[in-house]
Amino acid sequence: MVMSGRLRLARLVPWSIAGIAGALVLSGCGLGQLQLTAAADTAARSLAHIGLTSLLTDSSGKVLPGTPVVVTVSDGRLTRVAISGPDGAVVGTMATDAASWTSDTTSLSYGSTYKISATAVDRTGLATNFTKTLATVNPSNFVRATVVPFDGAIVGVGYPATITLSRSIDAANKAKILKHIKVTINGVTGNGAWRWKSNQVIEYRTPTYFPGNSTISVGINLRGVEVGGGAYGLTDSTTTYHTGDSMISYINIKTHQMTVTKNGKTIRVIPVTMGKPGFDTRSGVKVILTKEAKRFMDAATGGTEKNSPNYYALWVLDAMRLTWSGEFLHGAPWSVAAQGVANVSHGCTGMSAADAAWLFSQSRIGDVVVYTGSARPMTLDNGIGVWNLTWAQWQSTSGVGTLGYNTGTDGG
Repeated sequence: MVMSGRLRLARLVPWSIAGIAGALVLSGCGLGQLQLTAAADTAARSLAHIGLTSLLTDSSGKVLPGTPVVVTVSDGRLTRVAISGPDGAVVGTMATDAASWTSDTTSLSYGSTYKISATAVDRTGLATNFTKTLATVNPSNFVRATVVPFDGAIVGVGYPATITLSRSIDAANKAKILKHIKVTINGVTGNGAWRWKSNQVIEYRTPTYFPGNSTISVGINLRGVEVGGGAYGLTDSTTTYHTGDSMISYINIKTHQMTVTKNGKTIRVIPVTMGKPGFDTRSGVKVILTKEAKRFMDAATGGTEKNSPNYYALWVLDAMRLTWSGEFLHGAPWSVAAQGVANVSHGCTGMSAADAAWLFSQSRIGDVVVYTGSARPMTLDNGIGVWNLTWAQWQSTSGVGTLGYNTGTDGG
């Protein structure tokens, strides 16, 4: 059958319009789906990847305070990093290339929870987000450290840096503790070494005496460090003190002379008297421990009976202790005739009142006094005896020494 042109057109047009419209609808839906899928796929395939590095934890996975939280990104750059905790926002620094962000080492506290939130973009500008929650260790025991000389002190060149810990440290953790202590002298890492005096006390000395008129800093970074028995270092600290002029005196027990030097130059020679036979003054390197303008001395503290002809009880002026057993530098006006001639004391170093007053005014705690001429040696634990070991001996026992202090007596 042959259709008319009108009929053929009437039937074709609606189909064509419908077909075209359907095609447009299908095309529109198809484009929309492609666009949504492309956007989703692109976001999922963002090249930027955020992670954490330098994060130290204990065996349970809890974070150790005292170490920085470092947020890093690969194949992109960080645009935002935020860490919040019980004390508010954690302070940190973004690297200049925005490839990392590092928190301040003092920002994390014990027994706390922190939320990390970060955003980064890749080279096409597509973003990726990162979130993570951290929990820090919550110890029940802590160790505290006390440094002597104290912050701001001025001491003589013979005073070693000494750290006393609040609990005993076992052998397995001693080396770990030393790794977290740093000494600087005038801003440069010190050339000395630490030695364990006991399980709680460590001492630091240099090859020779400390330099005069210098600044010494002792940095202890034990926060977040497990030191044994489940105990952790409580805080980080820095103690800064100073040395005065290098005052070193040399005493010859046989010639009864004391030569006082200041910064390497002799400034006075003083006639002295020291311990008579049976009360011999010790040879060796001693350090001034205390200064007392006036001190009562009683021979009974050294074991002398009150009915003994060697017993004495009297006040002395300008007394400076050198040993815990009772050797002092002090004024002894009663023995002026023997000073520079003979040894007549009970172990102390006596001099005229004028010389004693002058020496007292020139000296400070930590100044060095070197004795020679006696067969009786100075010991490491009878005062500050660290300089009686050679540097090689000190190094060979660094970190393992176990010595204790004696208590004080007078005149011995």
